[in-house]
Amino acid sequence: MASSREIRRRIRSVRNISQITRAMEMVSASKMRRAQQRVTASRPYAERLQGVIADLANLQLDPQDLANFPLLQQREIKRTELVVLTPDKGLTGPLNSNILRRASRFILEEAGAPVQVVASGKKGRDFMIRTGQTIAAEFTGWGDNVTLESLRPLAQVVLDDFISGKVDAVYLTYARFVNTLTQVPEVKQILPIVQPESAGEYKDYIFEPSPAAVLESLLPRFVEMQLFQAVLEATASEHSARMVAMRNASQNAKDLVRDLTLTYNKARQAQITGEVSEIAAGAEALKG
Repeated sequence: MASSREIRRRIRSVRNISQITRAMEMVSASKMRRAQQRVTASRPYAERLQGVIADLANLQLDPQDLANFPLLQQREIKRTELVVLTPDKGLTGPLNSNILRRASRFILEEAGAPVQVVASGKKGRDFMIRTGQTIAAEFTGWGDNVTLESLRPLAQVVLDDFISGKVDAVYLTYARFVNTLTQVPEVKQILPIVQPESAGEYKDYIFEPSPAAVLESLLPRFVEMQLFQAVLEATASEHSARMVAMRNASQNAKDLVRDLTLTYNKARQAQITGEVSEIAAGAEALKG
């Protein structure tokens, strides 16, 4: 059994760690609330944009018109691009491993063609390098206040690769934010754009200069918006997972302190008992 001095040292260390994890939990909780608000605020815009594109496509598109809209062209998939969104940092529980496991399953089992990776986040980049994947581009350091403008380089890489024919399909894997305790890794196709179902909400609108011109302008914006929405979802998922992980770490530290305190009390009691026995033995010896 460890000495009482060693046990006291362990208790102090665990308490210090508990203070750190508690502080990290509160920071992540604050960031999570802001990220959750941004996700909630952006969803209606994304849904409305999707509705506009659906109605425009139904108004404008005939099979012979597809050549004018390369982002809608379906072609034989000979090479695929996968955008992997992961955090730059760890301490998020199983979040990173779940995203990377989902990306690996897509690459190995579902893609059906060679895959090149666009890594967004250090964790995803490092994993893809370790596993020998082809990395076409990498982006890190988005921060917590990512904007649509700051995502333009990522969107431009994806659009250029698809339009030039370098890849025939682009997919996105990220952690979709459901609630504080649930983040679901998903793979989503972003190119070619799958024509959404039309609700007919905008069929009676007048589009200037023409429906075709508006649709041509909106399609790249739609791709950018999907990437932006995914980054917001991933950010909210990251802070939620980190908050839960730090809360669990703080609770585990408290449990460990309680167990160590019990062990310390037992060790101290045994030491006191031994000292009393030695004193009693010495007193008996003096009497003899």
